[in-house]
Amino acid sequence: MSDKLSARDWINAALKTLARDGFTAVKADILAKTLGVSRGSFYWHFTNLEAFHLAVMQSWQDIATNAIIAQVEATAKGNDRLKLLIHLAFTADSSLEIAMRAWGRSYSPAQPFINAVDKTRLTYIKKLLTESGVSPTLAQSRACIIYWTYLGSTLTGASLKGASLKNLTDELALLARQK
Repeated sequence: MSDKLSARDWINAALKTLARDGFTAVKADILAKTLGVSRGSFYWHFTNLEAFHLAVMQSWQDIATNAIIAQVEATAKGNDRLKLLIHLAFTADSSLEIAMRAWGRSYSPAQPFINAVDKTRLTYIKKLLTESGVSPTLAQSRACIIYWTYLGSTLTGASLKGASLKNLTDELALLARQK
């Protein structure tokens, strides 16, 4: 790679490294070796490791919320949005999610980003449910059921495929919309 890396290049490399090797590998010297550049390139874009870590966490937050919501909104309409969201959640590679949550347990500045992701996701699921006619009170409870099912599946490493995955996503979508 060239020494003319952008801040985005460093952040993307960090996200890949985080997902693959965990938060202890998100360091300037390790990433510089991976990218084939000197650490000077790193310090051109980031004042210190903490500023870099915050940028990586912000990027993850955007990817884990805004990008998914935009994809769902652009791809599906009406009640199909919830079904698509559930499908995307249960078929996505969960390595980055797991790594971020592990980082949050060891590095307190990560926790506000994780909390913000959880809040945004729950708010969006609740919005989809209320728009499909579920009362706000029920929508809140059902959003938690859907989201906590996702988190449980992700954090335990459960992997569903084929008919099992379809049955789970169909049942969650059906349960969520019952009046």
